[in-house]
Amino acid sequence: MRQPKLLLMALAVVMLGTACSRLTFIRPKGGIKEIDTPKSEYKVSDSKATRQRLEERDSLGLAEQRLRVGDLNTAAQEAAKVLKLNPQSVGAHTLLAIVADRRGQTKDAGEHYRKAAELAPGDGGMLNNYGAWLCSNGFPAEALVWFDRAIATPGYSGQAGALANAGGCALQTGQYERVETDLRKALALDPKNAYALASMARNEYRLGRYMGARAFIERRLTAAPVDPGVLQLAADIETKLGDMAAAEKYRQRLRAEFPEAAAGSPGESARP
Repeated sequence: MRQPKLLLMALAVVMLGTACSRLTFIRPKGGIKEIDTPKSEYKVSDSKATRQRLEERDSLGLAEQRLRVGDLNTAAQEAAKVLKLNPQSVGAHTLLAIVADRRGQTKDAGEHYRKAAELAPGDGGMLNNYGAWLCSNGFPAEALVWFDRAIATPGYSGQAGALANAGGCALQTGQYERVETDLRKALALDPKNAYALASMARNEYRLGRYMGARAFIERRLTAAPVDPGVLQLAADIETKLGDMAAAEKYRQRLRAEFPEAAAGSPGESARP
């Protein structure tokens, strides 16, 4: 059965402990634009296989719709229906992984991401997803294997995201020789990749190249909405450069926009 098209999506999975950026995941997109789109009409002449394919498509589309509006229960129920019809459905496993992630069911999410990757070894997006889950859950070395597979997948259009994920994950493992290489490749493909920019800023900071770190964090600040880790890193960089006014400006933003995070991050947080 042909799987639905795919759409890039950032999930709320924090990287490097200080939420400097977010890993890039992929989700199936049913292509149904209206919540009330009617179900497929079956014909008497349709074969059992055809009716099953249409039923799978309808359930995947509904699961995707409900996920968009935050109805996790219905999304999970519809995706589970698809798995009963077709245990090999990559889309259903991916949707269930996303739902489990949002519910904080980390182990279940990982199992579904792994299954999707195993079922679709030629799909770079699914390989990247499992790598992203591994990296954000304490298995960065294993994650790099999956990112490398994703990057090597012929025709994979999400290489920038996978390269950014690989560079940031290599920073966690201490494989510094590949950090800058992967991140610069990612930025060559996508100059506004938020995760690659934040990771480059962090790596420059680690190396004591604070002017370079400033350049990358400023690009990151304009590339996408900020998170607490980005603002804290920006403040730490300005502190190292001796611009205390700029550092305080970022800390004020941190306190105003993310008061809970600010309360838990009183000191410097820019570490590899």
